[in-house]
Amino acid sequence: MKLNEINDNPGSSKDRMRVGRGIGSGKGKTGGRGVKGQKSRTGVAIKGFEGGQMPLHRRLPKRGFNNIFAKDYNEVSLGRVQTAIDAGKLDATKPVTVEALKEAGVVRRVQDGVRLLGVGELKAAVAFEIAGASKSAIEAVEKAGGSVKVLAAKASDKTDAA
Repeated sequence: MKLNEINDNPGSSKDRMRVGRGIGSGKGKTGGRGVKGQKSRTGVAIKGFEGGQMPLHRRLPKRGFNNIFAKDYNEVSLGRVQTAIDAGKLDATKPVTVEALKEAGVVRRVQDGVRLLGVGELKAAVAFEIAGASKSAIEAVEKAGGSVKVLAAKASDKTDAA
């Protein structure tokens, strides 16, 4: 095999259509662009333009806002914690913190803290030290003989009112 013998697989690429080369080509005259007007010309990008009328996306009212102070928690279910304990990745005798959950592979990357959700069943008596928990999760943990310590928000996160 020589360099001048290398070529692509047959049918892998199509030749460019040569438009506007006479009426007999089938792609002459308007060149597949329809007839006349702004869109038949080159360099036209008018997505959302309504001919000077106020576009729909500007006629509709604005709604909602993005809260820049909102916390983004890792949500962990009780069932997921029990699975990690059963697999031996999480030690039920030590307090379960964000770092312990990360090492066990329950949480991939730590965000603003962990919030425990009451989905699934917890059999082991586990002490949690986390940022938040739902009522059903706290009830389920205490029923299993464990405890939930909700950590206070960091002082740097709070804004001083005084």
